[in-house]
Amino acid sequence: MKLLDYLGLHKRPPARTVLIFGVLLLAISFIAGSARGAYAISPFQLMTVVWDMLTGNLSGGQASPEHMVFMNIRLPRLLLGVAAGAALGLSGALMQGLFRNPLADPGLIGVSSGAALAAGATIVMGSLWFPEMSRTLGSWTLVLAAFLGSLLVTLLVYSLSQQGGATRVGLMLLAGIAINALAGAGLGFLTFLASDEQLRNIQFWLLGSLGGARWSAVALVGCIVLVAVLAGLTLARPLNAIALGESQAELLGVPVERVKRFAVLVTALAVGAVTATTGIIGFVGLVAPHCVRLVAGPDHRVVLPGSALLGAALVLLADSVARTVVKPAELPLGVLTAFVGVPFFLLLLRHFRSRL
Repeated sequence: MKLLDYLGLHKRPPARTVLIFGVLLLAISFIAGSARGAYAISPFQLMTVVWDMLTGNLSGGQASPEHMVFMNIRLPRLLLGVAAGAALGLSGALMQGLFRNPLADPGLIGVSSGAALAAGATIVMGSLWFPEMSRTLGSWTLVLAAFLGSLLVTLLVYSLSQQGGATRVGLMLLAGIAINALAGAGLGFLTFLASDEQLRNIQFWLLGSLGGARWSAVALVGCIVLVAVLAGLTLARPLNAIALGESQAELLGVPVERVKRFAVLVTALAVGAVTATTGIIGFVGLVAPHCVRLVAGPDHRVVLPGSALLGAALVLLADSVARTVVKPAELPLGVLTAFVGVPFFLLLLRHFRSRL
């Protein structure tokens, strides 16, 4: 059964309709995430806070508790969630288009495993290997190490996929699987060496969370993701051509090797920056492109921006639930996305296997 038949539609909605719906869903998710949390903010209080923020007015010259919670805790977390979801959704669409495989996701090229291995090494060995860096950079040491680890492992996977001056997508897939397994073994060895406190820190990082959002991290990650998203959107037409086959794409004048390198670079930068800051958030890069493609079709001019919008909305909705379902405690975001993403993905496979 096809999705549009299931919804009672006989043809795909226009691209503009799909993107407008994605923007509306993101706006609703943002508003819901602004109000929900361990400290709830009513819609009226939220409007007052937003108005005071826009006009620069504070009641009685002093910020209200709602204003302080929203500005210092809630808003940077929401913006980081938007950046994370957009990066994961767009990167998932890029990888699925590059591999011409709907089961591909950014983790296949080693971005997440490289960041995890570097983060684990920093937590366990950082104070011994780079004591001065830890004292100088503080919490930024872990972020920087994870980001560099993601880039280095992605570069290794890309290098192993080269043959005769060309990038073999099949080799990249196999190299990614092997390097991911090796990084997992290294991380397992680090957990064996870790103390109880270090082990808890590693597990907390691996489970993913937006709880560490702060304005400096939001500004840095937001700029990287914005540049990566804008760059990734330029690959829509080349990926449409590559979907016909690499030989056909070259006949159409598409620089296939340049497109491959650029797609891998964009994915490494976007997902590396996000993963280094939030930890591993799974299934967003797999599910979001699927949903957009099943509704709007395979045109990457719609799939790429639609995946970014839907990915951002999914992360915000998941984070909103994670902050409230076991309050005052907080459920790790990566756990929730896996719990929701796996059944949803299996449901997609069951109902729409003919289109996959």
